[in-house]
Amino acid sequence: MKKILAVILAAVTLTAAAHPATAASPGNGSPADPNITYVGRWDGAHVPQWTGGYLVTKFTGTTVKLKQRNAVNMYVSIDGRPDVFYAGVSGTVDLTPAPLAAGTHTLRVNYRSGDCVFQGLLLDPGARTVDAGTSTRLVEFVGDSITAGSLSSKLAVTAYGWVLGERLGVRHTQIARAGYCLVAQSGCVGQSGQFFNLGSTGTTPWDFTRYQASAVVINLGTNDIGHGVTGPAFQSAYTNFLRGIRAKYPNAALFAMETFKRRYVAETKAAVAALNGSGDANVSYISTEGWLTDNVDYADGNGHPNDAGHVKVANRLAPIVAPKIGLS
Repeated sequence: MKKILAVILAAVTLTAAAHPATAASPGNGSPADPNITYVGRWDGAHVPQWTGGYLVTKFTGTTVKLKQRNAVNMYVSIDGRPDVFYAGVSGTVDLTPAPLAAGTHTLRVNYRSGDCVFQGLLLDPGARTVDAGTSTRLVEFVGDSITAGSLSSKLAVTAYGWVLGERLGVRHTQIARAGYCLVAQSGCVGQSGQFFNLGSTGTTPWDFTRYQASAVVINLGTNDIGHGVTGPAFQSAYTNFLRGIRAKYPNAALFAMETFKRRYVAETKAAVAALNGSGDANVSYISTEGWLTDNVDYADGNGHPNDAGHVKVANRLAPIVAPKIGLS
């Protein structure tokens, strides 16, 4: 009897290991569904940890609902249509109050704020998710409130990085937060350190094996001057920052943008030159002089670009970034 029980227990154990309760079947719309692609830095609880993270998938059928825990603000695009803003929604959120035509549809969700815990999708009976087949290329945009899209109409979704990524048809991330500096000094969080962490706050390291960026576009230095960062300190930090990124992304094209206020221009150029001088030819400086016009392309005079200003920046960046990642 003991031997029979042992055999039964062993069989149950093997079955449980092969089919764990938390496993997701492809197509079931659960957070672990392999047909759902999470772009950006998401944690194990399916929460995006920087602005601009999003999820994308395809689904069959005529309706889709999204499961949320508590109130969240988010943007949703179905079939490439303009993003729809959902404010303070929770529970089961109907994304298709008017049913779609039968077929296969695309879905993209970007969380803006609130309880950003993705808890899965609900589809029609018999419907399923389908791998969206996203680009293998990914461009990472690193910066402060400008890169995060502050004061633009849809924040990250109307920022130049998002606009450019969508235009080029590549995955894109915005490792950016309002008020951030390059150098950590006098209360300002420094991206020279925080960039390498999972979230915009905290000290949990990011696992860079999760994805490899094809390009990294950096726009930093606007805020450092207000925190007393000297030119030599900025140049040294920028040089080390570029080297640190290169260690994580050996094959990525790296771009250092001139800040729109033209701060630390010589130091930024010198940091790029240092990498070039050490044999890294895949690091470039981007001059932004003349890109934006005060009181025209800004939401606040000359600090944060408006929607049109972000589009202008994306227009300028497109022919610079695209060839470096193998696009025309």
